[in-house]
Amino acid sequence: MIRTLTRRALLGAALTVATSLALAPLVTPTAQAADRFITVASTTSTQNSGLFGFILPKFQAATGIEVRVVAVGTGKAIRMAQDGDADVLFVHHRPSEEKFVAEGFGVKRFDVMYNDFVIVGPQADPAGIKGGKDAAAAMKTIADAKAPFASRGDDSGTHKKEKGLWKAAGVDAAAASGTWYRETGSGMGATLNTAVAMNAYALTDRGTWLSFKNRGDLVVVVEGDPRLFNPYGVILVSAKKHPHVKSADGQAFIDWLVSKDGQQAIADFKVGGEQLFTPSAGG
Repeated sequence: MIRTLTRRALLGAALTVATSLALAPLVTPTAQAADRFITVASTTSTQNSGLFGFILPKFQAATGIEVRVVAVGTGKAIRMAQDGDADVLFVHHRPSEEKFVAEGFGVKRFDVMYNDFVIVGPQADPAGIKGGKDAAAAMKTIADAKAPFASRGDDSGTHKKEKGLWKAAGVDAAAASGTWYRETGSGMGATLNTAVAMNAYALTDRGTWLSFKNRGDLVVVVEGDPRLFNPYGVILVSAKKHPHVKSADGQAFIDWLVSKDGQQAIADFKVGGEQLFTPSAGG
């Protein structure tokens, strides 16, 4: 009896091993496919606007590569990429992007798309800037009137643009922090919610504004100044700095973004029938 049980046990174990070996080729490719992904450090505007939700499934269907996005302010996204915590950087502050490449953290910057910034504010417009085309002059008027202004205050691309406008206006807004000037330290959506609650002015990218639902009494008051131009660039993180970077798959994502299919996908993304980003690959 003992011999019989032993033989049966050995036979069962052998069958289990054989079955596992037979199934292994069927399981492994699926597991490998599930592990094929890249990490993209990007801005809250590309995420909050809904752009990534629209274009990334198209990229994955074409290549089999999943894109995992970490959406933060541009400054934080750049620091992530510098630390090697992302394979690709996709942000919107060109001077910082060019510095990132010049310092050897990125391989090459590619133009992808653009939209613009707008100044939004309460319909009552206490600063009297509605309809203006000079963003810096509008910011100075807001400061002179001490009208409430909600700033992201988070070193994002939008915050960098805002600081540039204050500088052009000759205003030290940071010195007024906590009075009429409020820094949220948050993303664009949260800052717009604060502006709604305060009935305040704010600078926002148009893409986030168009997809933002909780507008309250806020409307666009200043737009059209060339200084409000908002270009987006994409950069592969350098494997020379960080050898673990998934260079081939990261470059595949960049190549798709600037290709005819990728540019068309960006152009096709609309909210309420309005295009949020204009493709710009190749200038």
